[in-house]
Amino acid sequence: MLPLVSELYELEGYEIKPVKAHDGGRNVVYTCEKEGADAKILRIAFLDDRSREDFLGELEYVRYLFEHGGSVSNVVNSLKGNLLEEISYNHHTFFICLFNKATGKMLVENHYQYREGAPITEYYYNCGKVLGKLHQISKGYTPVHRRYSFFDKYNAAYIEKRIPGSLPLLKEKLLDLLKTLEGLNKDRASFGMVHFDYNDGNYSIDFDTGQITVYDFDNSCYGWYMFDLASLWTNGVGWIQFEPDAGKRKKFMDDYFEAVLAGYRSETDIEHSMLDKLPLFIQATLMESIVDAFEVMQSNGEEPECDEELSYRIKCLEDDIPYMGFYHDIYSCEEPFEYVKRNM
Repeated sequence: MLPLVSELYELEGYEIKPVKAHDGGRNVVYTCEKEGADAKILRIAFLDDRSREDFLGELEYVRYLFEHGGSVSNVVNSLKGNLLEEISYNHHTFFICLFNKATGKMLVENHYQYREGAPITEYYYNCGKVLGKLHQISKGYTPVHRRYSFFDKYNAAYIEKRIPGSLPLLKEKLLDLLKTLEGLNKDRASFGMVHFDYNDGNYSIDFDTGQITVYDFDNSCYGWYMFDLASLWTNGVGWIQFEPDAGKRKKFMDDYFEAVLAGYRSETDIEHSMLDKLPLFIQATLMESIVDAFEVMQSNGEEPECDEELSYRIKCLEDDIPYMGFYHDIYSCEEPFEYVKRNM
């Protein structure tokens, strides 16, 4: 299809290279580079689990964020003026979109070294600031094509479908968690369009300025802004995960999240009543990762199997262990976030 896509987006002369897919990926992605021109990212969706309206809801949201000052990779219109293009081949529809490539590179591509001469706290602050700006913009967003809401996906039927019958306690705990979440405030100040996968794999950093540019809104949906903040908290554990002293790990995480919140609050407000629910939303991020792991296994036709990392996450939910077990005896700095026999 690339010749057709190239014509749709005027990519003649660009070197188009595939990006290595990750396990459970739902798209084929390419980098498009040409001397003297801005680099682009081409995305072709090949699964039939999303509708045209789903994609338009995502792309319209990204365009809205960009036009209102959000630091995101903007969608590029096709020559027909469309955000989304469709190509039918062999009775299958492929959905195609193009984005401007973000300036800079991911942290992992820089070996998790932040920019020279700047304190790492600048990065923590900027992570919060960029997210706060996106959430502030979202509070004024009224969609044309509406994305799904949290409970459209995370509900009793979905848990029953994804979680194996061999894990009855996990199912029970997940249903209890959903009931608690259902009772939370969903007003415009706390509930709106969120990224739902805000982590250092989904943004690039300009290492000259520290500016963060966000992309991959494939999971964006209507949810609590606190979910994205809880994702930021879980991202922070990687900086201190090998520290053997739980007290030092907690001190670091408190300081880290304080810097994140300072950046976040420079752009938008967050109620103390919602911040107090950080442990609850960390449990919600665990739920999302667990359910996603089983979803990937099922889509790949694999038998459900729990490795050490998945077993650890399940244990935290089954035993009501807060903060991903990061301050609990279950945690091992030698084997971070893995549930091994000596923990049993």
